[in-house]
Amino acid sequence: MQLEYFHLIDRIVDLDVGGKKIVVEAQVPQHSTIFEGHFPGYPLMPGVLLIESMAQASGWLLLGLLKFERMPILAAVKEAKVRGSVFPGDLATIEASLSHEGSGFAVTEAKIRVGGKLRANATLTFTLIPFPNSDMRGFMDSVAERVGFPREAIAP
Repeated sequence: MQLEYFHLIDRIVDLDVGGKKIVVEAQVPQHSTIFEGHFPGYPLMPGVLLIESMAQASGWLLLGLLKFERMPILAAVKEAKVRGSVFPGDLATIEASLSHEGSGFAVTEAKIRVGGKLRANATLTFTLIPFPNSDMRGFMDSVAERVGFPREAIAP
């Protein structure tokens, strides 16, 4: 997890295209400038970054389901709940599943667990757009390789 660059997903554990679900892992760093202000003497992962982590996991799921032909952009957050703290050094397991796909949008349900305990969950809506340019697509291809996105899930 590189908080300063918003790279919040470290590894794709399982992408189940048929089951329309994904499991990813994110190792919260021991040290980050974010923790200097959130909170001094009691560092914990900000709730907005927990939501972003669920959005990124959902985004990887949608990229797999769409065979990298369109790009998911977070459009709405519903029913987000932070149920417990996530601390520096924690290994977060993030699960997301597709609950609805419409014309140009998709809805996912996502959960974050640490040590098997539920820490956050949300319903997330995404707009699905064409990749805006080849640079963005190339960047996403390089990130896909870094996190272990299954190559067979990417259209040629």
